[in-house]
Amino acid sequence: MRNFNAISREEQEKLKRSHVLVAGCGGLGGYVISYLARLGVGRITAFDPDEFAEHNLNRQIFADMSTINRTKVEVVKENLSLINPEVKFTGIKARFEEGFEEVWENDIKVVVDALDSIPSRLELARICKEKEVPLVYGMVGGWYGEIGTQFPEDETLENLCRMGVKGQGVEKEGGVLSFVVGGIAALQAAEVVKVILGRGEILREKVIFFDFLEAESEIMELF
Repeated sequence: MRNFNAISREEQEKLKRSHVLVAGCGGLGGYVISYLARLGVGRITAFDPDEFAEHNLNRQIFADMSTINRTKVEVVKENLSLINPEVKFTGIKARFEEGFEEVWENDIKVVVDALDSIPSRLELARICKEKEVPLVYGMVGGWYGEIGTQFPEDETLENLCRMGVKGQGVEKEGGVLSFVVGGIAALQAAEVVKVILGRGEILREKVIFFDFLEAESEIMELF
């Protein structure tokens, strides 16, 4: 009810009828899933092959001492049942490449990239093009983060990733601060909602770079 000044009742119903797929339930993915559930997105499907570990405690919202060594998708499902029991959550303990086709449904409106590997991001972008769905991507490392949205006919993520290093993302080299993860994930959730509702300025064919240390941001257009 408290959303109605920002999101109309009709738009809230649209979110409730929407289905979002999230690749990754760790840092970015965990926060994104939590935000979307609290916003009332009705169906969320997520992939993650891992279990929570002690080194996740600094940045992953569903990681705590009681969830260490437990499957991430299982923990997320339990938490969502407490946050918003009306959300239908499907968790797949696998990399998205291993089971994407098996769980894909044509009602999926948006896919969220919450991965930590550039090759995996490029593969996810390729699949989203094939399925003709928008992809909201985010990357984090140290004090820095970036975010953008790619539609099926765009090449923005491919252009961006090929400008950087191959292999693991910058988060593997610079570490990750929890507020950077939460901040970028919040922006990803906002992009998902804007895409579903068809409202606002979507970060299409561009990426915003955030420097949380210096409180600076820069927009780069990628055509």
